[in-house]
Amino acid sequence: MGNMHTKDRDIVVPGEILAEGMEFIPGTGTYRDGEKIIAQMIGLASVNGKVLKLIPLAGRYVPKVDDIIIGRVTEILFSGWMLETNCAYRAMLSLKEGTTDFVERGANLTQYFNLGDYLVTRIVNVTSQKLLDISMKGPGLRKLRGGQIISMNNNKVPRVIGKKGSMIAMIKQATGCQITVGQNGLVWLQGPPKNEVVAIQAIRMIEENSHLSGLTEKVKGFLEEKMKGLPVPEFRQERQDTRKDQLVEFQMERVNNDDI
Repeated sequence: MGNMHTKDRDIVVPGEILAEGMEFIPGTGTYRDGEKIIAQMIGLASVNGKVLKLIPLAGRYVPKVDDIIIGRVTEILFSGWMLETNCAYRAMLSLKEGTTDFVERGANLTQYFNLGDYLVTRIVNVTSQKLLDISMKGPGLRKLRGGQIISMNNNKVPRVIGKKGSMIAMIKQATGCQITVGQNGLVWLQGPPKNEVVAIQAIRMIEENSHLSGLTEKVKGFLEEKMKGLPVPEFRQERQDTRKDQLVEFQMERVNNDDI
């Protein structure tokens, strides 16, 4: 008969014994040593039946193919654009992946994307030279216009999005802001200035309290209190908004919903 030494949502440290017994199965962030399952990192324990995994609480973003990220254009080349990605990797957006237009050699590429522009992109390749190949082809991939960008702990992105997009949808509905969350920890918001402030405060609240249970109700109460007396614009049911919703749904397929 095995023994479980941790509970769901416990914070654990590297080397800590989480369970003993061959009936338990090590998941992400854990490993087996004999009959023991041991933590590899600082994280939040997630117990799903006999499977134990850890949700990282710290660490830099590690890019993966098909991740949706937000990047800033820092260089314009003959063959495309270079972007900063809020991590150790830079990203290359080629002409082929950046536009469907035929672009003549030597054309002014700033007509598409200029220095300082923020883009929502998809990773199509991760090279050994810490370079990402990215694409603008797909639902929700676009240049961001207006609004503001904030940075958050990339490990808390699944908590901010919530199961099936529930948490971010609640913030959008309460504040009337358009919000896009990149898996690299960059977040774009656009709405009335005071509403943007409330949305950012809610995101920071989730980021700081991601390990707590009952967080959804706490955030809901926070939003209700902060939005009293503030006008909330209605969402425009346009094609672009539909593409943004598709992006959130795509992101939810890429994160582990059972770590919420």
